[in-house]
Amino acid sequence: MSKFPVERVPLVVQDAPGYNSWSFVQALGNTLVCAYSRGKEHRIDERCRGVYVRTSTDGGMTWTPETLVVNTPEFGESAIGKGLDENGAMLLWVRCIGESNRHDLYRSIDGVSFNKIASLQLNPMPMQITDVFSVPGVGLMSFWFSGKYRDLPENSWGTLTSRDNGMSWQQHVVESDLPKDAWPTEQSGVYLGNGRILAIARVETVTGATGQCQFQLESSDYGVTWRKMQTNIGDVRDSTPSLVWDAESGLLSNYYYQRSKGLLKRRVATLDTVWNNPLQWPPPEIVAAGSTNDYHAGNVNATVMDGKHFCTFYSGNETQTDVMLVPVNTDGIDRT
Repeated sequence: MSKFPVERVPLVVQDAPGYNSWSFVQALGNTLVCAYSRGKEHRIDERCRGVYVRTSTDGGMTWTPETLVVNTPEFGESAIGKGLDENGAMLLWVRCIGESNRHDLYRSIDGVSFNKIASLQLNPMPMQITDVFSVPGVGLMSFWFSGKYRDLPENSWGTLTSRDNGMSWQQHVVESDLPKDAWPTEQSGVYLGNGRILAIARVETVTGATGQCQFQLESSDYGVTWRKMQTNIGDVRDSTPSLVWDAESGLLSNYYYQRSKGLLKRRVATLDTVWNNPLQWPPPEIVAAGSTNDYHAGNVNATVMDGKHFCTFYSGNETQTDVMLVPVNTDGIDRT
C-alpha cells in the first residue's frame, strides 16, 4: 500500500430516499453529468426502478434538480454505461428488464434532456453494455458481457461497434461458453493509439487459494482480436473497474472499489509498464472511503475534466444508498 492518505470526503450527488445506485459520470464541456438509477433495493428488475440525472458546473459541489431520463411501469431500468458520440454529445446506455429485455441508448447535448436513438435486442443478450469510447476507423465501441453468474460454461463477452454515431450497432462475440472463473465482466476500455485497445474487467469467481484478480484485455488490431490475461490486482471482490488513459503523460489510472472494506482505490502505471505485463500493476492508493456494507456500496465510474478525475460510486445499506462523487487531482501521483 502506498502512503497516499485518505483525505477526500466524497461529495453527495443524490441522497433521496431509496436505493440510489449504479451511477455514471460524464464530462460534457464544463459540466459534469451524473446518471444513476433509483429503486427500493438491490434489484435490477423492480418495476419502480428508473434512471435520473443531475448536472454540476462547479466540480460537484452543487447539483441541479433531478431530471428523469426514463421510468416506465413495464421495466426496471438502470444506467449501465456512458460516453460521448463523435460530435461530443453524451450517450447513455440503459438496461430494461421486464417480460422481454432490451438495451436502449439515449443521447443528450446538455446532460438534461435525453432522447432515445437506439434500442437493441441482441443475441447473446448482454447482462450489461459498458462505457462508450471512440476507435479511429471503427467508430464507437462498447464492451458487453452475457451470462447468469452460475458455475456453468454459459458465459460470453465481446464488443459492440457503431459506424453511424450510435444509431445502429454490430455485435461481435470474442469468447463464448466460458466458465464463470474465465469470464471478464463490466469491462472498462480505452483506445491508446496505433490500433491498441486496453480494458480492465471484473472477475466473478469466489476468492480462493489463488486469490481473485482483475482481467486485462488487449487488442493491437483495433479490436479484431484480443488477448485475455489476469492481473496481479486481487483486492477486487466483485468490483467494477473504471480505466482512465492520459495520452500526454502516458499514465493509466485503474479505479475500483474494494467491497466490504469500503475503500475506493486506484492503481496508476505507465502504459509501457503494464502493456503485455498484467502482473506489473503497482500497489494501490486509497482515494476515499465509503460504506463497508457488502454489495450496497461500490461500482466506481470515472471521467476527466479540467485535469482532474471525477469518480462516482454508491454507498449505503440494504434500503438506503446515496450517489457520491470524488474529485481526484492527478498531480503528485505516487507511482513507486
